[in-house]
Amino acid sequence: MRYRDDVLAKGSTPRRNAVRQVPAERDLVVETSDGRFCGAVVAVGRSVVAGEQRDVVTLADRHDRRRDFAMLPAAFLLDGELVTLVRPPAKPVVAGKPGRTASGSVAVAGVRAQVAKASRIWVEGVHDAALVERIWGEDLRIEGIVVEPLGGIDDLAQAVSDFRPSPHRRLGVLVDHLVAGSKETRIAATVTSPHVKINGHPYVDIWQAVKPTALGIARWPSVPRGEPWKEGIAAALRVSDTREMWRRVLGSVNSYADVEVPLLRSVEELIDFVTVGQSA
Repeated sequence: MRYRDDVLAKGSTPRRNAVRQVPAERDLVVETSDGRFCGAVVAVGRSVVAGEQRDVVTLADRHDRRRDFAMLPAAFLLDGELVTLVRPPAKPVVAGKPGRTASGSVAVAGVRAQVAKASRIWVEGVHDAALVERIWGEDLRIEGIVVEPLGGIDDLAQAVSDFRPSPHRRLGVLVDHLVAGSKETRIAATVTSPHVKINGHPYVDIWQAVKPTALGIARWPSVPRGEPWKEGIAAALRVSDTREMWRRVLGSVNSYADVEVPLLRSVEELIDFVTVGQSA
């Protein structure tokens, strides 16, 4: 591929104001600035990169191999031009007919995302974070609330202590499999701060909170006790591996209508809790 300018050439000084911002619309084909990966945009989400929440774009190459990349300034090439990928603009609301976000909230036109507030919502892992972003991302950006994956809740009490919750620094925690007698329920009981709200859902994994009909199946397969659940699901549905299975699960979710009520209720309550009386 020919490039208009060699941005890595000695003595080259790219000017920041010369780098164009391009919306990461689905199917847009770009290449990473180092030339190591080229693919079409299949998704835009949020993830933790180097300790910070950042916008992330998922690219799929011609063999459908997928990789996530932080949407950093001047990180991509479009037809040889160095560009910065940004989130696509929200779809316009038809006059006289209020639009809806993926969560079912009334879309508010012309409102910019707020600077992140001190309050947070924690989820167990990156899949949980991606699903929350898929449905509530627009609402959370307007509220200025960041969602952070924990990587499990075994050390939840210590993590909460380190966070130092307060009336103006609230914390919401979304927990998988929060049912009577479960390990997760026992761990949640160790957190007693009035400025922390722990909500959960009854499903073994966040995948199971997605309605099976959204995936085109009648029900989630039954996985024998003691067998890894995600691997068992992928095998039962004849999907090559868990990464591909997750892509199918997340890709099947377009709005709140594609997930089960217990998850909807839990996340909505957490958002309400962390946004009460908050200021930027």
